[in-house]
Amino acid sequence: MTHSILFVCLGNICRSPSAEGVLRAMARDRGVPLVIDSAGTGDWHIGEPPYDPMQQAARARGYDLSSLRARQVTPEDFYRFDLLIAMDDANLDHLRRIRPADGTADVRLFTEYVPRTGATHVPDPYYTRDFDGTLDLVETAARGLLDQLE
Repeated sequence: MTHSILFVCLGNICRSPSAEGVLRAMARDRGVPLVIDSAGTGDWHIGEPPYDPMQQAARARGYDLSSLRARQVTPEDFYRFDLLIAMDDANLDHLRRIRPADGTADVRLFTEYVPRTGATHVPDPYYTRDFDGTLDLVETAARGLLDQLE
């Protein structure tokens, strides 16, 4: 069974595209068939590539985010994807507000897949400037998500 997953953050230029790229690479390496995308709750970066410092940090770990482009999450995504994964509570609240009453997607926080870390959200490196710390958490959560899917 192929699962479809949409990662959601604020602008879709740091956290969610990183999660998309990391999970895509890990799923490929494990042979797990997934449909993966990312989106932002805001509309100000639509069509833009991931933030350059985020791309550089990801590239240093072997993840290529250069082909990704930002888009905004839509109510239709609740039908197109099995799972919408928010990077923090603000994104989660936004998803709950725009979710159609009959939307079929499950909505979760990414940190639910790494309870042992004690992390409650994926910090936004656009503000913290800790791109490697964000990638550390994204990689750990992606492994936890894949473990649950397998």
